[in-house]
Amino acid sequence: MIITLASYLTSNLQLRPSICPSVALSVCLVSMAEGFLMEVCVDSVESAVNAQRGGASRLELCSSLMEGGLTPSLGLLEVVKQYVKIPVYVMIRPRGGDFLYTDQEVEVMRKDIALMKSHGADGLVLGALTEDGRVDAELCMELLAAARPLPVTFHRAFDMVHDPVVALETLYSLGFQRVLTSGCDSSALEGLPLIKRLFEQAKGRIAVMPGGGITERNLQRILEGSGAQEFHCSARSSKDSAMKFRNTCVSMGAALSAPEYGLKVADVSKVRTLNAIAKNTL
Repeated sequence: MIITLASYLTSNLQLRPSICPSVALSVCLVSMAEGFLMEVCVDSVESAVNAQRGGASRLELCSSLMEGGLTPSLGLLEVVKQYVKIPVYVMIRPRGGDFLYTDQEVEVMRKDIALMKSHGADGLVLGALTEDGRVDAELCMELLAAARPLPVTFHRAFDMVHDPVVALETLYSLGFQRVLTSGCDSSALEGLPLIKRLFEQAKGRIAVMPGGGITERNLQRILEGSGAQEFHCSARSSKDSAMKFRNTCVSMGAALSAPEYGLKVADVSKVRTLNAIAKNTL
């Protein structure tokens, strides 16, 4: 049994003892012993700390969650690694919008992969598509080679593919450890039928991780309906700015950006609640 569990951790979670702190390994052993793994996407040190306190098994570290998550700064990665012991997977996405990248953007992605690897990332999250909505196998193969030996998740670019059944086989053949998906719909709940079909198609060869709009209200239904043992959430709450003086005539972003004096941070109590629901479900 010990050999089987160690093999699972190495092949599916890609926890390499040579790079993972013993505490992180212990946390993941406990999580898998409970039958599930909760990944929380975060874009600040505060959210990272709160996610770990609430019982998260792994972090997806991004910037700009309002745009679906972009590559974070090296400073954010380094400080987060100082404060948390659970694995930190770093988003590699040079801009918002589609997943069809120019040569210059690919160059940025290569540089970011090298930098994140050298600054302590435990895994990476990336994806790229062709203009006709297929997985860009050539580019992904190149990025996976640059990422080795780190494990890599294919992000929700998957939800924009032309044929998810074919795309899943492509990701498996390329060597991705998992795919994050809302079932090619507006949320994981809406896309649940496809997530279930993908989980059955994968047959354990590649992890299918539901994500997108997962809350305390729908997590049990998503886990029971999909069969998945990993899930992805933000578990955020609004937090008012501590600023006393406020210039309400100026905004630092576009009209549809987040409120200037409002923050979104991972909520310890929400993470704990999701953790408890998963534990009771699985």
